Amino acid sequence: MEQYKQEFIEFMVDSQVLKFGEFTLKSGRKSPFFMNAGAYVTGTQLRKLGEYYAKAIHDNYGTDFDVLFGPAYKGIPLSVATTIAFSELYGKDIKYCSNRKEVKDHGDVGILLGSPIKDGDKVVIIEDVTTSGKSIEETFPIIQAQGKVEIIGLMVSLNRMERGKGEKSALEEIKETYGFDANAIVSMNEVVEHLYNKEYQGKIIIDDKIKAAIDAYYEQYGVK
Repeated sequence: MEQYKQEFIEFMVDSQVLKFGEFTLKSGRKSPFFMNAGAYVTGTQLRKLGEYYAKAIHDNYGTDFDVLFGPAYKGIPLSVATTIAFSELYGKDIKYCSNRKEVKDHGDVGILLGSPIKDGDKVVIIEDVTTSGKSIEETFPIIQAQGKVEIIGLMVSLNRMERGKGEKSALEEIKETYGFDANAIVSMNEVVEHLYNKEYQGKIIIDDKIKAAIDAYYEQYGVK
């Protein structure tokens, strides 16, 4: 596993973004882990987060794209932080763009904020996590409506590795449905591999009990 992935896993734990216990998800599923990107609240955290996203995007999609699109609302700070980091790490200026939940009819009108998307642009979409792919259902037509745009791929922070609407993972369903790639900075497999029965900051984050709960969860909801 790449060094930045190991650091990112520890960063999620340190930021209290990734937690282990008993959680009820929007889907109604009872999960032994929960990720909340809204817990990134400081300038230092956002700077680091942008760097991890930039490295993962660079590893998966290179630098041949023009716009980083972050769906409202959590995608807005993600896209801003990552474009800054991409410029600093790789010397290329990528434009950021996000959508508004409501179309603005005065001043800076329209449904988009940030850079406009135009014919010929290559776009990478950035999100925190996707479980069902619902946000892409909303985002895809907004981007396509801007012109002849090529969507290179999607980048999320964590691949939960559970079934979406069918028997495949949400990321796999997105690939099949929309025809573009979908990747994550890290997967839950990598999280478990890095933290299971290993002391971090003076304690074991994933002990035998939590590991058993994760295994049971994937037995029920995991991708076959």
